[in-house]
Amino acid sequence: MSAFVDTGVFVAFANVKDRDHAAAEELADRLRRGELGVPYTSDYVFDEVVTTALSRTGNPDLAVRAGSLILGSPESSVKPLARLLRVDAAAFSDAWAAFRSKRSRGLSFTDQTTVALMRQAGIDSLVSFDSGFDGIVRRVS
Repeated sequence: MSAFVDTGVFVAFANVKDRDHAAAEELADRLRRGELGVPYTSDYVFDEVVTTALSRTGNPDLAVRAGSLILGSPESSVKPLARLLRVDAAAFSDAWAAFRSKRSRGLSFTDQTTVALMRQAGIDSLVSFDSGFDGIVRRVS
């Protein structure tokens, strides 16, 4: 069993003022306990996490805290919440084809890389607050 963790979960967990903060804390606890399987995310999601956190709050420290949820932070004794997958040429190509086609259903290119990586790695579910993935992958929120 495995789960891919989406941008909004990391951002909401790092930002106590986020409307989904409590839900993100609960999901993070479930991920740490292994209830959702091995957690993964991607380098594209990492980029989106730190950019979104900074953009929404204007607080670079919060953006670093959000990124540290993915990479870990030895100086703060924070263990990575998810294993980092890299978007390779095959995932990029699959995501681009889906983005260009009617299969994109309004998902961003980064979201399409998530779907491509999930399929490529055989990841069972997506931990996300984004209902745009519904009907494409199994979503846990």
